[in-house]
Amino acid sequence: MSRSVRGIELTAAGRAFLDYARLALAQVEAAWEAARRAAEPAKQSLALGFLTEQEMDWLPETMRILRNELPNMEVTVSRQYSPQLADALTRGRLDAAFMRPEAQTPDLAYRLVTKEQLVAVLPSDHRLAGRDAIDPHDIVGETFVSVSNTAPALRVVIDDYLERSNLGIRPDHEVDNLAMAMSLIASTRGIALLPAYAQNFMPWSVISRPIKGNAPTIDLVIGYNKANTSRTLKLFLSRLDELIARVSKKFGDHADGSGGDAR
Repeated sequence: MSRSVRGIELTAAGRAFLDYARLALAQVEAAWEAARRAAEPAKQSLALGFLTEQEMDWLPETMRILRNELPNMEVTVSRQYSPQLADALTRGRLDAAFMRPEAQTPDLAYRLVTKEQLVAVLPSDHRLAGRDAIDPHDIVGETFVSVSNTAPALRVVIDDYLERSNLGIRPDHEVDNLAMAMSLIASTRGIALLPAYAQNFMPWSVISRPIKGNAPTIDLVIGYNKANTSRTLKLFLSRLDELIARVSKKFGDHADGSGGDAR
């Protein structure tokens, strides 16, 4: 540590040590959790996590597949932001999660579920609401609503798209969740770029339109810990292609990915 006018601060070596210490503690916790589950070999269970709101599309068909295979399986479900899901997988608190591929997660593996197109979301009475699709050039000068670092993977996709478009668009507001996005879009008469599944939660005051040209996409993946040897996880992953096909048939282009490896 070093002392300064701002108080006590970690040195670069101290910060590096802290990062390794946190990783070591997470791995110990994951090992303990694996040992606890191994002590109950007769109990079939699966702990699933969902990126907030994604359970609406994926949980019903997931449960049908699992119940058909193991009718007495105990399934627990949680919903969180993607970085928190990655942390829970690393610590062994979850077996699998529908999430974004998070950076710096060496203990995790990902399988691609679908590539979601981003759409433009805007007030229902906005001057652009009558368009069949939104040209990114039309967004210049409009109030732009983006996502905060609670959704780092989505933020990267949006920022990269705006940079490629070379239109000088910068966020005027940042939001932490879909409910906040809808409220801010309506109240500021702004425009946001959001994954297509956001259309399921739009109030009457906002609408969505496709983006003209090469619209950006974001991956939805199944994440799991590489060290997890759970038989129920193996079963779940073996039925992933069937799950994707079922949801694709139900929702059409909203879920048209493949079950290939994402990394």
